[in-house]
Amino acid sequence: MTNKGTVTVLGINGHIGQHAAEAFAAAGWTVRGMARANKQAIAGVEFVKGDAESVADMKAAIGDSEVVVNALNLPYDKWFNGAMEAQTARVIEAMGKTGKTMVYPGNIYNFAASLREVTPDAPQQPERPRGEIRVRCEKMLKDAAVRGDMQAIILRAGDFYAPNLSGDWFDQGILATKGKIAAPSALDIGHSWAYLPDLGRAFEKLAWHRKELGRFENFHFAGHFVTSGELVAAIQKAAPAPQKVAALPWGLLRLIGLFNPVMREVHKMHYLWQNPMRLMDTRLDAILGPDFNTPYDEAMAATVKPFFAGK
Repeated sequence: MTNKGTVTVLGINGHIGQHAAEAFAAAGWTVRGMARANKQAIAGVEFVKGDAESVADMKAAIGDSEVVVNALNLPYDKWFNGAMEAQTARVIEAMGKTGKTMVYPGNIYNFAASLREVTPDAPQQPERPRGEIRVRCEKMLKDAAVRGDMQAIILRAGDFYAPNLSGDWFDQGILATKGKIAAPSALDIGHSWAYLPDLGRAFEKLAWHRKELGRFENFHFAGHFVTSGELVAAIQKAAPAPQKVAALPWGLLRLIGLFNPVMREVHKMHYLWQNPMRLMDTRLDAILGPDFNTPYDEAMAATVKPFFAGK
């Protein structure tokens, strides 16, 4: 396999970092992954020990890489008081004025809940402070790209799912109670989901095509847009035994949030489940090509079956 180049994944232990690294390695890149500890030993990926609070560590990890995947994140309740902006600034400083390419995972927080078709040119009107933070961080990347310091490519996606994840919607919300599926919204409300193996391949695809793209790009990954009813049906189909169905207890989450800061922040984003906001991007669809995504039932079965096997 021809070597496509070198990529550094900052935040290799995170869900996005892991799947992006796997996709780049499978596609023939030399891959480095930086984190404080080597928790995700991935075939074909060189681990580099480093701290995301250290610009020097990130510079060393980036080295001669042409592409950087910025998969760093902070705990859900630690985004505030300038923490996310400071992290973004450190990565921009570590990239330097080298013209290297950064690919960055965006999300749907930037947009108003009234928006039904969320395209890359849609106005960004966040409804919560968390969305305002994401808008500011993306502007920092755009400003660096406009200055010519680097190329910044944002790939926006919905909620993640994949086999063997922990700390996500499936193990902590939808399938948290044995024998029961907690539907996160009314059964007829759609939601945008991203199967992480597919999203990782999309990151690689955009990095490979980077020279055909502008200094700053904003793409929306359609993934799978399905209703809660379709989600429940796919889980039922993959489960080894019938599961009861109930509404996710948002009121209880709100009460837990009085004592648990993470759950408090999760509840504040409840509105995203009450509104069918569909990510759409015909330009990205053309780059990825037809039949790029893993079929929904197949992806959901791959995600759900290991969960029940571990029960």
